[in-house]
Amino acid sequence: MATKSLQRIFYQYLDKIPVLNVKPSNKAYLIIDGTYFSNDICLILYKDNSIKYTQLYRITNNERYQEIKEDLENLKKLGVSVISITCDGHKALLKAIKKVFPEVVVQRCVIHIQRMCLIWLTKHPKYQAGIDLRRIVLQIHKIKTHLERDFWIVALVRWYEEYETFIKEQTVNPVTGRKWYKHKLLRRSFMLLKKTWYNMFYYLDDPAIQKSTNGLESYFSHLKNNLNIHRGLSLKHRKSFMIWYLYFKSTEK
Repeated sequence: MATKSLQRIFYQYLDKIPVLNVKPSNKAYLIIDGTYFSNDICLILYKDNSIKYTQLYRITNNERYQEIKEDLENLKKLGVSVISITCDGHKALLKAIKKVFPEVVVQRCVIHIQRMCLIWLTKHPKYQAGIDLRRIVLQIHKIKTHLERDFWIVALVRWYEEYETFIKEQTVNPVTGRKWYKHKLLRRSFMLLKKTWYNMFYYLDDPAIQKSTNGLESYFSHLKNNLNIHRGLSLKHRKSFMIWYLYFKSTEK
């Protein structure tokens, strides 16, 4: 088939928008994540991992509470009974989940937590406290049993007991009198672990719960690679391409 004919068919598709239907589910294990594209495009996906199906998507320009809340309410109205939600902990998302599904288990993405801590701690921490905490952080994704979880928590508590004074050290501006933590990135890493450890390990109680959003991240990466092949598309057609991609992925056998 001639190139022009293929291009005509391609654009005929892009000028339409397929419909993705929500599938009623009485035991949905959702994975929710968003990713960003050029031109301020944000794609948020709601994947039901129990049936390997994208129940809902939203193309917007940011992860907003009102929009996510509306999406979750629509899933609820359309017969999706949610057991758990795995997410990266975006504030707008957590707030919306609490509003619409207050009783649902929220599994924080352990890979996201680990990645953020490692960024703040750097590959080569300057202080022993950072070296020791980095060693603890590197174990997060390896935890497969309740016993390993308990040992990990004990290690984190002991780290805090040893370095509590160190991470609370402050520097004072002699002119303004303003104070700030001297080791703020180290402290930030610990505070993230302290705030999230209680909902990092629900996957140990139910194997159907995904411990990370990695499945969606690889999905996003594949979509972006395909979209980059067609760099000349208009904004409207870029969005249409994404929807068709979701449609064909959702109908794959």
